[in-house]
Amino acid sequence: MHFDGRSLTLPKAADTEDFGYRLAQTLVAGDLVILDGPLGAGKTAMTRGIASGLGVQGRVSSPTFVIAREHRAGVRPNGAVPVSLIHVDAYRLGMTGQSALDELDALDLDTDLEAAVVVVEWGEGLVEKLTDSHVSVRIRRDLDTDDRYVELNRVQHSVQD
Repeated sequence: MHFDGRSLTLPKAADTEDFGYRLAQTLVAGDLVILDGPLGAGKTAMTRGIASGLGVQGRVSSPTFVIAREHRAGVRPNGAVPVSLIHVDAYRLGMTGQSALDELDALDLDTDLEAAVVVVEWGEGLVEKLTDSHVSVRIRRDLDTDDRYVELNRVQHSVQD
């Protein structure tokens, strides 16, 4: 995995899940992954791949209406330490201001980060303050070819009090 912002082309939708699977091999409890991309870009497919790579239990689907869903740790395919997955869809949170911050705080993601990998769809500009670093995955989809373009970065920043 290259966390340096270079763009990778994923020609098939299944390649998006495979990329998530490979990304999961690098993740440990405490990692925050922020997925950015328009509707239909493949954020939930990427999360399914991450879940598969982590070996977590339960079917992964978009948590749009429940906002957050926990998947318990299972056996990781690579033999690494088992870790649970918290899958968050921040789309329905108040999009700006204090309302969004209050709703985010109510999820207690900062507590979950100690023992889980937290994947947040639509969380850019909102959840970064939870940790001193996060994995940024930007997904874009070419509507003519259905190719996905993925850019991966590990972002370091200061935790805001």
